[in-house]
Amino acid sequence: MRDEWEHAHTAYTLPAQRRSPASLADSETDWRHYLEHSTRNGWLIRNSAMTEALVSGKPLHLMHLTRGIDAIRTSGQVHVSAGCLVGALYCSPLTPHRGGLRPHNLGAYLMQTKPSTTPLVFEVTPDAPVRPKGIDYLHLGAIHLRTYLRYQNLLTPAETDQLEHAVLAGLLAAAPFLDLALRNATGHATPSPEFIDQLADAVPHVPFLGYLYFEVLSEYLMLHSTTPETKTYAAEGELNNWLYKRLAFAAVDGMDQLFDLARFNPRHHRLVQLIEGLEADLGPGVAEYVRRRLSHLLARTALDPSQDASSLTFQGAELDTLQKAAPALIGQMVFREIRYMKRYGQLYHCFEKSKALEAWEYWNGEGIPTPFNGVLPKGEIGIHPVYPRSSVRVWIAEQDGKGRLHPVDEVMAVVTPHLASWWAPPRQDTI
Repeated sequence: MRDEWEHAHTAYTLPAQRRSPASLADSETDWRHYLEHSTRNGWLIRNSAMTEALVSGKPLHLMHLTRGIDAIRTSGQVHVSAGCLVGALYCSPLTPHRGGLRPHNLGAYLMQTKPSTTPLVFEVTPDAPVRPKGIDYLHLGAIHLRTYLRYQNLLTPAETDQLEHAVLAGLLAAAPFLDLALRNATGHATPSPEFIDQLADAVPHVPFLGYLYFEVLSEYLMLHSTTPETKTYAAEGELNNWLYKRLAFAAVDGMDQLFDLARFNPRHHRLVQLIEGLEADLGPGVAEYVRRRLSHLLARTALDPSQDASSLTFQGAELDTLQKAAPALIGQMVFREIRYMKRYGQLYHCFEKSKALEAWEYWNGEGIPTPFNGVLPKGEIGIHPVYPRSSVRVWIAEQDGKGRLHPVDEVMAVVTPHLASWWAPPRQDTI
């Protein structure tokens, strides 16, 4: 179990350490070196302001937005959520600045787009420097599958049949693209326009591909951008989160009301158009970057490390076979398919609390009171609710005319290991 959680984390101040399937054209070390040293903003992977704050061992100031301040005051509790941080209170960093606290650009975005919320300032005082080790939700697939198999009897036989049929049908429908991606991951390049169009067609069948597609593009934009806005944030030690937010809203109608990456699947022409609309110089290289990067990441996030990516095929495979060869991909599909079940409201806490408990135990052992989203250290950071060696205080904050936050009213509340209710987006009929 611990090995799976270790595999799902990235330590940004250490060399790459994950096992990978055989026959990949590039290693994780190759990609890490490229991202850090051959992109304009790659230096921020190791040396962001957030990373430096973690390793300093000093008190951390984090911002959380809530619509439930009255409930927090009454109960004295702040509930955590699942999602990309598994079981932590979703926050963004704050930096002391001229008598106030300057929000990270992610936090500034959230405050601008969620005006009906109350900003809270949390001060987390760790007992020691925090390892800059982030959890990468793209690597949680094997844990999703193990959790499902452990609690499978919570489903009725009919529900199990329905779920497994949907997963296998999706895999078989997307099998030509999955095989194409593995060929590309092992060095057999195909034309990038064809690759992107097949990817777009496969996303409705395997929604995890939409998440992978979006994260690859977010990485491409944040690391390669050279706009004045990006340079301003880089000078503060921050990657530019506004880029991928704008991408998501431009790519999918209604994404600002329902942020669901299962719907993210622009075809090649639209992809280039979207990227050029954000930053013209990045348009020509985006399709080839997605072809190479997504193929590599799919092999690493889908397949068991014992597999040889050059000899595996998804076409015609049985579910039992794929559970052994590609357990992480099956887990990602099961995780998302369960959300569409009528009883998901009941099942959510059963499956997600189990994963949260394991994550909390892992973070305690690793000395991580503030886990962060480790796809990239872009500013999504959380508060671990049962870390025994740190203190946490919280205030309601007010924003001044220059955007800085000022703690004004301390709230007597604690972050608790209770998962807030989670609403699953409805299935989109896009197939």
